[in-house]
Amino acid sequence: MISEQQQRLKYVIGDYVASNVAWFTYNCLRYLMGSARGASTLGAFLGSHMIVVGQVVFPLVMMLVYYLSGYYNNVYRKSRLQELFVTFSSTTVNVVIIFLTALINDMNMQERSINYELILLLFGLLFAMVYGVRFVITSITSYKIKNRIWQFRTLVVGCGAAAYTFVERLEKMRSALGYDVVGFVEMPHENRVKEISKPIYQLNDLEQVCAREKIQELIVVPTKQESSVVLNAINKLFPLGLPIKITPDRYSIMLSRVRLSEMAGEPLVDISGSNMTEGWKNRKRAIDIVLSIVMLILLIPVYAIVALCIRLDSKGCVIFRQERLGLRGRPFKIVKFRSMFINAEQAGQPQLSTEDDPRITRVGKVLRKYRIDELPQFWNVLKGEMSIVGPRPEREYYANLILAREPSYALIRQIRPGITSMGMVKYGYAKNVDEMIERLRYDLIYLENMSMLNDLKILIYTVKIVFKGRGM
Repeated sequence: MISEQQQRLKYVIGDYVASNVAWFTYNCLRYLMGSARGASTLGAFLGSHMIVVGQVVFPLVMMLVYYLSGYYNNVYRKSRLQELFVTFSSTTVNVVIIFLTALINDMNMQERSINYELILLLFGLLFAMVYGVRFVITSITSYKIKNRIWQFRTLVVGCGAAAYTFVERLEKMRSALGYDVVGFVEMPHENRVKEISKPIYQLNDLEQVCAREKIQELIVVPTKQESSVVLNAINKLFPLGLPIKITPDRYSIMLSRVRLSEMAGEPLVDISGSNMTEGWKNRKRAIDIVLSIVMLILLIPVYAIVALCIRLDSKGCVIFRQERLGLRGRPFKIVKFRSMFINAEQAGQPQLSTEDDPRITRVGKVLRKYRIDELPQFWNVLKGEMSIVGPRPEREYYANLILAREPSYALIRQIRPGITSMGMVKYGYAKNVDEMIERLRYDLIYLENMSMLNDLKILIYTVKIVFKGRGM
């Protein structure tokens, strides 16, 4: 079975070639229809500077649109209906871009019918060629998966009656879903089925098992267990970086607006990613990259002034780094302007700050009040460790305390943490674990309602908080 990167490369090359052929064919037909002015022959027209530049630039622009549509995110199991819709919408966007940047000045206002024909011709060529290539690749992939030529090495998390029955159904299906179950994982307080003949592993050993067995997917099939047990188990799966799916009949507590990954055969819910569409994931990341670069450049004078003030106010480094948990529970070093005296946690145990915390420096009080201490985190955003808008990243110590009392905290691991969040604008800083749990509810609401509009609202609220000095 080819790797995910190789399969993705098939779609990328196919789209690029199809887009080039479509654009070249359009220009040929455009000349033959008599809409190309100032060229005596087809060769002269195709060799003109603008046509050559367009042949280079526009396919690249089309590829950017295809990427932002999210089409390349999932390369194995594609919905035919979704593929058709994404191709149609991407083609529409590309035609509009080309029309507004290259064709509008060449249109003859006195021959509007020909102009409309040209636009429809471009759309038809681009859609037919791109979708045709995609349809062939997807059809071949689907055939290989259904006929068990391609299979994904899978572990079933659970070894009770439900898990055993689930695997039996998978193996008896006429059209395979691509899962090659190589073993089971025992969950806490679960009655193991004696008939299981495949290897059974322990939850705490999964990292080594997944690496050794080259596991590609995880399916959680619990047997009438408490939701807290299931969520705690799922929390241990996120750092593995693998797709995690669960049977929906025993997952009612977490089903709200979560996407079904399988409609035929065994319906499974994908919980390793949020309910964001693949397109919105890519667009959100693209916005993060652009805005973080812009802010890092524009804020250079502010960084210099703040660094000087911190250096003159107290001893110690200007930038403070602290380990936090990010996407899928992976640790990363968050960067902030130092707002406390050095060695602020001499007791060895993490401590939350308060408004009158004596550990905060004079400059630090101002930085926290206007949240200026958070500005260096645009570097974390650029590196992909954070997003501009997302749940607040916590330290592992506090994350474990929250998780023990509120297992739904595991769901936060689905997305990148953010510089600002709904929890921060609606609740603010937390002084203890109880307040952290209260703030968590807002982040869970955000998780269920992520959109460009809601991100914009959160940013507007954040700006208001900063200018009003309500950071603490």
